[in-house]
Amino acid sequence: MLNPDIAYLLGMIVGKGQIIRGNKETEIIIDIPHKNLVIEGENTQQSIKASLLDIVGRLKPLVGVDMNWDTSKPNIAHISFSKPNGDYLIRTINAYLKNKISWRDFRIPKEIFSAPRDVKIEFLRGIADVTAHIRKSNVAWKDFENRVYIEIMTNWDLCIDIANLLKDLDVPIHTIRFAHPNIVDPTLKFYKGGMRNYKEHQIKIWAEEFEKIGFNVEHKNKLLKKFADLNRKNWEKYASKSKKYKGKPISEAHHKYYWETRDLTKKKQKHPDENHPSIHPKIRGKHFDSWKEIAKKLGYHE
Repeated sequence: MLNPDIAYLLGMIVGKGQIIRGNKETEIIIDIPHKNLVIEGENTQQSIKASLLDIVGRLKPLVGVDMNWDTSKPNIAHISFSKPNGDYLIRTINAYLKNKISWRDFRIPKEIFSAPRDVKIEFLRGIADVTAHIRKSNVAWKDFENRVYIEIMTNWDLCIDIANLLKDLDVPIHTIRFAHPNIVDPTLKFYKGGMRNYKEHQIKIWAEEFEKIGFNVEHKNKLLKKFADLNRKNWEKYASKSKKYKGKPISEAHHKYYWETRDLTKKKQKHPDENHPSIHPKIRGKHFDSWKEIAKKLGYHE
């Protein structure tokens, strides 16, 4: 039976977990990366240490054994635990994740999509705690356009699963920077320089919209509140000078799905890497002029 605690654990595993099966024991290792030691004045390493105390304290009754955690490295922390292969929790995790073993291949279990709202939120919070970040450089163009980035490496299907689970919770995505050459290298600049960068998908969400999900990691939640508040404050100044938005809330501009927005797509030139093996088989060999076309083709749409 799904509950918020197991949903949160599953979210962390799906986002950045590995399952290592031995002859008798299964070890589960979860990575919690943090790109910089200090982000927007917040000491991320100290925050991770404090947050892990809370996370481990919360999950230990569920896991039923001691959980190991390591924050000694400057840019990544780890949580791990081991249990017998036949243990109920291990069998449950394997069943939900279809016996897959890595974040490179995990999908969101179908049971999460049919679960109550609080379970969906905790699952996404687990993913966000290990894959998402928010900082000033995540801004789009204007000072009321601060965003959260959920970064998913290689796993195209998980990227679309996350988009659809957010839709279930009425959280629209501003844009997805798919790891597709038409999106990341439309002018062939990197290709001509001998570079290939078709690994990282970035799901970008307005900060105040992502408050419906939130984080359990201390510094991420502080920064989320900071930038969500900035979005609202700066929106008021902008909207007061706009004929279209005067007197209207920020949701008038931000609470929109891509199929509800104007299509400003520009034609892109054909890219030599459109058939690259890292591209999802459903779209490999095809040309796209926008991320919206890719999203629709892979299953994120109305």
